Amino acid sequence: MSVMLAYRLHRFGGPEVFRPETIDAPEPVAGEVLIRVRAASANPVDIKTREGKYPLVGEEKLPYTLGRDCAGVVERVGDGVSEWKRGDEVYCFVGQGQGAYAELVTVDARALASRPSKADAVTAAAVPLVALTAWQGLFDHGALDAGQRVLIHAGAGGVGHFAVQFAKHKGAEVFVTASGDGIEFVRSLGADHVIDYRTQRFEDFARDMDLVFDLVGGETQGRSWAVVARGGAMVSTLTEPSQVDAANHGARAARYTARPDGAQLTRIAGLIDDAKIRVRVAQTYPFDAAGEALARLEKGHVHGKIVIDVTGSSATP
Repeated sequence: MSVMLAYRLHRFGGPEVFRPETIDAPEPVAGEVLIRVRAASANPVDIKTREGKYPLVGEEKLPYTLGRDCAGVVERVGDGVSEWKRGDEVYCFVGQGQGAYAELVTVDARALASRPSKADAVTAAAVPLVALTAWQGLFDHGALDAGQRVLIHAGAGGVGHFAVQFAKHKGAEVFVTASGDGIEFVRSLGADHVIDYRTQRFEDFARDMDLVFDLVGGETQGRSWAVVARGGAMVSTLTEPSQVDAANHGARAARYTARPDGAQLTRIAGLIDDAKIRVRVAQTYPFDAAGEALARLEKGHVHGKIVIDVTGSSATP
């Protein structure tokens, strides 16, 4: 059996529990594809998982490899997989199993999509989890349509910068909260109205929103009910919005977790290749500096995505 390098947790905690080690390489079972990872992105869920705060990864899954999405090359396919073959360039959200901070990862074949032809592996790796989160929040759960008004909180971040572009491409009127140099960034993505949340109250600018897409939670989420139109919706990736407040406003409320979807990633790849959607890679780290990548993400205020280049690493366990 071959071996590989992977960043794994044997217990939950701070940065000290996130370490590389040499382990047996996985083998694809029926319906799975083995991918040789070229790049993987850093996501807030990685930090929550490391700290033991992500409910979908409990102690029973330890030791656990972090990394939720990647771009790479098909190495081998399991029984029953005919749509992919060795050498195919792909990208994907790997789901809730063992993760992509590794040289090899197994993924459900239905989660894969061909890598955008105009994006290299590092750029493509920045896309899957955040783009699917934005797409599913806006359209699957938020039912956003052309001509509607949407308020996107934290539009300069990983999920936010895709949400702004998807909503604009759909034909919605897009309101966005941001701060600092994030203001010009989201303007460059096509936002119609940009609100500096440090100096302005979004309630003074946003009215009758068909959808509030909440990527902040807390007080911001609570205040946002004041701007939701009757018949509108609030959708959050964080805490469950109040169903009582939703009923009082004649609106819908939903909290969701993104799911792998190769078909949606195929549509997103088409938008990237047609230059309808831009991918912002804020910073790239080599594989042996994966801990530094998470540390930078933990500091916050990242405009776009942080990506870990798995190829050519000099990391040693």
